[in-house]
Amino acid sequence: MTFQTIEDLDHQITRIDTGMMRDELAACYLIQGADEFAVIDTGTNRTVPVILGLLEQRGIDRSQVRYVIPTHVHLDHAGGVGGLMQALPEATLLIHPRGARHMIDPSKLKDGVLAVYGEKTFAEVYEDIIPVPEARVRTLDDGAEIQLGDRRLLFLDTPGHARHHFCIHDARSSGIFTGDTFGLCYPPLATEKGPFIFPTTTPVQFDPEPLKRSIRRLLALEPERVYLTHYGMVENPQSLGKRLLTVVDDFVALAEAVEEQAAPDQMEDALTAAMKDYLFRGLREHGCHLDDDRLMTLIGMDIRLNSQGLMVWLQQRSAG
Repeated sequence: MTFQTIEDLDHQITRIDTGMMRDELAACYLIQGADEFAVIDTGTNRTVPVILGLLEQRGIDRSQVRYVIPTHVHLDHAGGVGGLMQALPEATLLIHPRGARHMIDPSKLKDGVLAVYGEKTFAEVYEDIIPVPEARVRTLDDGAEIQLGDRRLLFLDTPGHARHHFCIHDARSSGIFTGDTFGLCYPPLATEKGPFIFPTTTPVQFDPEPLKRSIRRLLALEPERVYLTHYGMVENPQSLGKRLLTVVDDFVALAEAVEEQAAPDQMEDALTAAMKDYLFRGLREHGCHLDDDRLMTLIGMDIRLNSQGLMVWLQQRSAG
């Protein structure tokens, strides 16, 4: 470990805390193959100086960074892409075909965040979203492979969280960079029973059946570890993946029950309360002894976003 936000993992992979909102909320990764490097996910534009500082500290010339690879275009994963690409003259942006247009012209992404959070919060959290010249963007289809120096990266189309999401399998580490497909697993929630993992169903493209297929596809590769954006490396993912599949079904059942029981104008509050109860109960059964206020600090945002995403999914399903 070189300083607080950086952790060197095995297999020439470094985890970088993006510094978004709090420690251990979101990570991105620097991966090395021979004398070439790639950055997988970027955090927000505020993360760019941290990444550049790491390169400088380690004597890595910016021209050695060959690829910038956001798993999808949600801003906690891709908000820093444009700023990082400006600073890395030899890098190519590798992105899912459905996400490329939002990196070339991020105005809709920005407008969406401004509409929800307002200018003050946008500036504090994201700072800005900078477009990437189209000539520096390369889209990758399902099953595409690229060479990073002496290591091979395989790209897998993994919808369910978002339709513009891919995961990256790295044979050298027997690991997969999973973005949001393999859920959330915050270190403070781990107990002697192991990590506590749960899906992210944030708006607006959550779809349970594609998500479960994507999780099963990742498990079929028999990885030894996964590199989560939220948060860090987790080993022995088979049992965690099975739990994720169960919890996706539980979330769907929870949403359907609320839809049946709550008045339309009370559904979001009812779903948020039910989501909180479900996750808190699961944490207590997992042996977590953190008090309720601490748990809300750690997962309160996810409770709200998951509930909103399930609401959107129910509405889209009803619309048909």
